[in-house]
Amino acid sequence: MTDHLEEVFAKLGTGRWNIFHFLALSFWFSLPAYHTLGGTFLAPKQDFECIPSVTDEEDGVTSPLLLNVTQDQCSYTVQSHNGSIQQLPCTQWNFDNSTFYSTVTSEFQLVCGLEYLRATYTSIYMFGIFVGAPLNGVLADRYGRLPLIAISSILYTFIAIGSCWLPNLSVLLVSRFLLGTMHPTSLQTGYILAMEVAAPKRRSELGVVLFLPWALGTAAWGGFAYLVRHWRYLQLTVSLPCFLFLPTLLFMDESPRWLVVRGSYDRALKVLKKAAHWNKVSQSFPSDQHLMCIFRNGQNQTPREKKTDDNRSFGEIFKSYFYKSLILLRTPRLRLITIVMYIDYLIVAMVYFGLSLSGSNFSTDPFLYITLSGLVEIPGNTVSIPLVTRIGRRALTTFFFLLSGGTLLGLPFVPKGIGWLEITLLMIGKMSITMVFNIIFLYASELFPTEVRTRGMGTSLMLSRVGSMMSPFITQYLGSAYPSVPSVLFGVASLLAGAVTVALPETRNTTLIDTVAHLEQDTTRNQQLHCRCWPDRDDEGSTSSCCGCWAKRNEQRHDCTSSLEPLEDHTSLNTI
Repeated sequence: MTDHLEEVFAKLGTGRWNIFHFLALSFWFSLPAYHTLGGTFLAPKQDFECIPSVTDEEDGVTSPLLLNVTQDQCSYTVQSHNGSIQQLPCTQWNFDNSTFYSTVTSEFQLVCGLEYLRATYTSIYMFGIFVGAPLNGVLADRYGRLPLIAISSILYTFIAIGSCWLPNLSVLLVSRFLLGTMHPTSLQTGYILAMEVAAPKRRSELGVVLFLPWALGTAAWGGFAYLVRHWRYLQLTVSLPCFLFLPTLLFMDESPRWLVVRGSYDRALKVLKKAAHWNKVSQSFPSDQHLMCIFRNGQNQTPREKKTDDNRSFGEIFKSYFYKSLILLRTPRLRLITIVMYIDYLIVAMVYFGLSLSGSNFSTDPFLYITLSGLVEIPGNTVSIPLVTRIGRRALTTFFFLLSGGTLLGLPFVPKGIGWLEITLLMIGKMSITMVFNIIFLYASELFPTEVRTRGMGTSLMLSRVGSMMSPFITQYLGSAYPSVPSVLFGVASLLAGAVTVALPETRNTTLIDTVAHLEQDTTRNQQLHCRCWPDRDDEGSTSSCCGCWAKRNEQRHDCTSSLEPLEDHTSLNTI
C-alpha cells in the first residue's frame, strides 16, 4: 500500500491544498517558542538587595542594631538591646528593575532559598512535554491527527492567556505544566500531519523547513521582550496571536494516510478528492474505483479487528502501547537504532535548550543574545535543506554534533575581554546544534519502520525532554558556581553523540521500511533501490499485489516481500 499511496500523492503534487496546511501549521509552530523559552525573560536572574526587618527606636524601646548583611543578600546579622548577636534570614528584597520592570522572579521573590523555583519554572514546561509525548502517540493513533491538533491548540491558547492573571505561583506552575503537555500534542502531531500530506519529492525539504518558524519565533521573542518589560503584559502579547490560528482548523483535513490505515476509506476518498480539486489535478487524478482498490488491497487488518481494537478502553490501549514499545529493543538492528536515537535526542535537546536559555549567563544583553540565537537558526534551517538531500543524514548529523562540541569546548579558553569571540563560538555552536535538531527528526522518521514509527519517535521525544529538563539546572546552578562547566559539559556530550551516530545506516535515496521484519532482513539499506509492484493472479483467479526491488549498485534482485509477517498489528501506523 505504501508504494501505491506514494504514487497517489505524487499525482496530487504540491498545490493550494498542501500549501494551506503547511502555512497554517508553520504559523502555529512559531507560537510555542515564546512559552518554551519563557524562563529567559519571564523568570530571569536579577540582582537584588536584602531589606533587613529592623525598625527605628520607638516608644522608648531600642530596636536591634543592624551589623551587616551577608554577601549573598540572603541573611543579615543584628545585635539586640541586651548585646546578643543573631543572624536572621532575609524575607524581603529590593530587585534591580533597570532591565525588567516586573518578572516572576521579583513578584514572587524567587531568590535565596526559593531560587530553584526559577529553574523549575522552565523545567516544569519540559516535564509537561515529557508526560504529553507518549499520550500524544496513543491519542493521535487512535483518534487521528486533526482532532488532537484542534483540541491541543485551543487549550494551549486559553491556558496561555489565562495564566497572565494568575496570582499564585503554585497555580502558575500548574499552568506551565499543562502548556507543556499540549506542546507535543500540537507540534509533533502537526509535524506528522504536514509530512503525511506532502508530495514525496518535497518531503525531505519540508521536513527541515517546518522548523524555520520556530527560529523566527525565537528571534521575535527577543524583540517582544525588549519592547514589553512587564512579564504579565509580555505573556499576553505573545499569546494573543494564537487566536489567529484557530479559524484555520475549520478548513484543515485529516491525514488521508491515517484514514486508510484505520479503514475509513470513504473519508480518505473524500479528502483526496477535495485535495485534487484544490490542486486543480482532478482530471488526471485516479478514479474513485482505483483509489478504493488501492485502499482495500493494502490493508492487512480486517474491519472487524479494527472495531475490536476501537472498543478497548484508553487504559488498555496505553498499557498495550507501553508493552509494545518494548519491540524497539527486541531485534538487533532496531535496538541499535533505538539506543542511538535515544542518546542523540537526549543530548541535542540538552545542548540546544541549554544554549537558548543562557542569555544572562553568556551575554550582558539577553535581548540581543536571544535574537541572535534565533537568527542563526535560520541558516541552520535553510542551509541544511540542500545538504540533507545531497550529502545524507548520517554524515551531516555526525559532523554538526562534532562541530558544536568543538566550539563549545573552546569557550573556556577564550581570554576575558574578547566578548565578540565568545559570542561567535556560541552562535556557531547554536547553529550547528540547530541543524542537528532539524535533521534528526527527518532521520528518525526514516530509520524507524512504519509499524513502530510513532512509538520510536514518541519515546525519543521523551528522552529529549529529559535533556531539556536538565538544561536549566545545568546553566543556572552549575553555571553560577562554576561558569565554564556548562559549556564543557555540553561540548563533551555533543562529541559523544557525534561518535555514536556513526553506527547508524544512511537513509538517503532509500525507501521507507514498513515492518520490523523488513528492517531486520534488509541488506540494501545503503543502496538506491528501484521497486515496482504488479498484479499477481493465483490459481483460483484472485488478484493480489506483488512487489519486487533491486539495487542499482549490483543489480541484485529481491523477491516479493508481501508475505513477511510484521511483529505486531498495524493499528497504530504513522506513515510519513
